[in-house]
Amino acid sequence: MRAPILALKDVRLADGPVMLFDGVDLALDAGVRACLVGRNGAGKSTLLRVLSGQVEPDGGERTVTPGIRIAFVAQEPEIAGETLLDYATAGGAAAHEARAALEDFGLDPAKRAQGLSGGEIRRAALARAFAEAPDVLLLDEPTNHLDILAIETLEAELAACRAAALIVSHDRAFLERVTKRCFWLEYRQVKRLDKGFAHFDDWAEKITAQEAEEARRLERAIEREQHWLARGVTARRARNEGRRRRLESMRLAKADRMREARGGLSMGVASSGMSGQRVVEAKDIAKAFGARTILKGFSTRIVRGDRVAIVGPNGAGKTTLVKILLGELAPDAGEVKLGTNLEMAAIDQARSVLSPDMTLKDVLTPEGGDQVMVRGQPRHVAAYAKEFLFRDSQLRQPVKSLSGGERNRLLLARALAKPSNLMVLDEPTNDLDMETLDVLEDLLADYEGTLILVSHDRDFIDRLATSTIGLDGTGRAVETPGGWQDFVAQNPGFFAVPQPKLARPPKAAPAARAAPPPAAKLSYKEQRRLSELDGLIHELPEKIATLERAMADPELYARDPAGFERFTRALETARAQLHAAEEEWLTLEERREALEAGR
Repeated sequence: MRAPILALKDVRLADGPVMLFDGVDLALDAGVRACLVGRNGAGKSTLLRVLSGQVEPDGGERTVTPGIRIAFVAQEPEIAGETLLDYATAGGAAAHEARAALEDFGLDPAKRAQGLSGGEIRRAALARAFAEAPDVLLLDEPTNHLDILAIETLEAELAACRAAALIVSHDRAFLERVTKRCFWLEYRQVKRLDKGFAHFDDWAEKITAQEAEEARRLERAIEREQHWLARGVTARRARNEGRRRRLESMRLAKADRMREARGGLSMGVASSGMSGQRVVEAKDIAKAFGARTILKGFSTRIVRGDRVAIVGPNGAGKTTLVKILLGELAPDAGEVKLGTNLEMAAIDQARSVLSPDMTLKDVLTPEGGDQVMVRGQPRHVAAYAKEFLFRDSQLRQPVKSLSGGERNRLLLARALAKPSNLMVLDEPTNDLDMETLDVLEDLLADYEGTLILVSHDRDFIDRLATSTIGLDGTGRAVETPGGWQDFVAQNPGFFAVPQPKLARPPKAAPAARAAPPPAAKLSYKEQRRLSELDGLIHELPEKIATLERAMADPELYARDPAGFERFTRALETARAQLHAAEEEWLTLEERREALEAGR
């Protein structure tokens, strides 16, 4: 197997008194697209900076193949230069490559680099990264602020790119489409799965179950040692001391695990009482700003309990439509009628209620004091904040120091404290980790009120929406029952935009002599290797199954810890060998078919 082109070994890093990484191993192979998954605050962004060389670890090694180019797109990119073309070429990309990449992402290379929207900033940063033709792409939440069409462009660019990629994202649909390997940052270390994100949940569930069993064994071992020490004979002092030290070591291990374990979110939402059957009714509404038409002749009826998703390109008017439906903005034509007994909770994409200098406590208790009314009942602000994974020490922390995920959790805490029967969420998934997303999805699925949702997260929409309204940016708006996949299936070509160029041909090196005629079939060496791989692909699953059966013995670890470790390493090696064999076999088989077709 070839050596990785970028790797970390036994990396340790502390953030003040908090240890972020303690023995992290991570290796990126050439051409492999992987995701880095973990909870908010686990250190995913910091780990990307360590890989990129921007942060020096406290210990361990970072190895890089000489001469490789690394492109890093941060979670909050900074755009500098006079024009977008100036920015995109600042890292060394050729002007024609930068121009093509910007246009692929729907940007004008001559556009000024100041005053960009969040989506334009993200697309510019991605275009610059691809234009540099890197060997490694490090992408931190690349789908944030992108509309669904821009995400699909990014997927196409990644499919055409030969670079290795490590991606931090909460977008399940995106990760399922682009990744072939998963890294899981949990408890300050990284675990590896040699499959795409579609297999992550099942794998993580098995790992969690194994760790729970290990915790139970540790608890039983502590109980046995305590019992032994309580009955120990003083004359065997030396042996007693050895066992006492072992007990202390086990206690420290348990304390460490308890510190690392994070309490689960306990978000809740309560209805403020039933609204009228009709929530919003819009008839033939139209809206334009100057010469730009946002809506023309659109009608919809939203009734109690509906979950309506609104999708479309950035700038198509999704937020404008929401404001019109809520009566906050008058249409140019048509009429909007709101139902009775409506009480609304809302989260806006701009997070406008969060002033940078406000503290977390200020946001939750705008009237002052230590109490926050949570669904009609007084709660101490610290206790309520804890439900959203905030520590007591963070109550006085300014909003500007919070991470993107923490800010979104704070907005959720503020919105969900208020009883409502209409919830309006504008891009609620940005920066949230997947665990929080799962809890939010469950909460919204059980919500008794009506939901209006603006989102670019296709999986989130598919799980929640009862209908989807699509805006194409030219004034057309169409509503279809179901989620994103239903909308696309029932409205083919609705978002008609020029397709991205899937690949720009690599620059050919000047030939020193005439190229030999192309081969008509695989070489003898390739044919032999294909036969070897075919045998491995049939043998390795049996070996893996044998190892898995051995490790299923619940007493193996207690009876033979060293044997358990050997089986674990052997199983990881066998799985990696099978994955590599399948990848190599597929490459050779595709080459064989292409050669035979070209005869």
